Amino acid sequence: MVAADTIRAEPAKPMPGVAARPIGASGETLPAVGLGSWITFNVGNDRAARAACADVVRAFFEAGGRMIDSSPMYGSAQAVIGEALARIGPGAPVFAADKVWISSGARGPEQIEESRRLWKLPRFDLLQVHNLLGWEAHLPTLFAMRAAGRLRYVGITTSEGRRHREIEAIMRSQPIDFVQISYNLLDREVEERILPLARERGIAVIVNRPFREGALLRSLPLAGIPLLLVGPASFRSERLRRDFHALTAMSGVQWVGGVPREQVASYLRAIDVGVTPYADTAFNRRSYPLKTVEYLAAGVPVVSSTAPPLEDFD
Repeated sequence: MVAADTIRAEPAKPMPGVAARPIGASGETLPAVGLGSWITFNVGNDRAARAACADVVRAFFEAGGRMIDSSPMYGSAQAVIGEALARIGPGAPVFAADKVWISSGARGPEQIEESRRLWKLPRFDLLQVHNLLGWEAHLPTLFAMRAAGRLRYVGITTSEGRRHREIEAIMRSQPIDFVQISYNLLDREVEERILPLARERGIAVIVNRPFREGALLRSLPLAGIPLLLVGPASFRSERLRRDFHALTAMSGVQWVGGVPREQVASYLRAIDVGVTPYADTAFNRRSYPLKTVEYLAAGVPVVSSTAPPLEDFD
């Protein structure tokens, strides 16, 4: 680890016009939408895919984004993020969020240091205990790092509704700064106890699976809601290609492909609601928040994966 006095002390300020949320009582705010890296940044040594990920990160920052989240569990994602940050160069406004994911408490510091090396950063802003694995051993390590100035925030994570009772107990008993949970239109159990407790104790909340990895979008045609898709499609994996073609084959779904710019306004006039379901894909990450803003500028109501979406826009 580098000495604490070599680390940037002042957090970056949010870009004007970007919806932001406070981090507890710290006085710092973060843009409401972050950038995840599970699956989509796990591209191995594919040079073209790594360059595409770097473009996504650059576009994310240009749109006002800051928080990027990863984990040792995510294959090559950490190294791909590190390469992207190196391409962008010094001064990238990243809020670096990673996780410790190992059962051995004694090996936690080693894993954290390896993660930091892959990110190519002097320190992380946030470290979380991934899915509570070994949390009893890891939280004291993270608290000590925070006290020593080697880390700014400490958190815990879960996904898909698992271990909520334990999450709640830790939130009540431990001085954590962040909790990461799954939350979307269908998975709303956290509304009963975890979200109110987070507000009560000043714990910031990170939401994963806001659209159930696209499943909620795919359910629209099944509910009898017609879906119009406009724009070209490209895929970095065969799985994404299959999912897209399965969606467009459904009754009630129309994909017109790319259209000339002068035709865009006519499509906007034809729809009742614009849907921006930012699933964990490079294309959707790169689109935020421009597509939402374009819908709003055209006078089209928007349903977005942020919760709530872009509160600064009515």
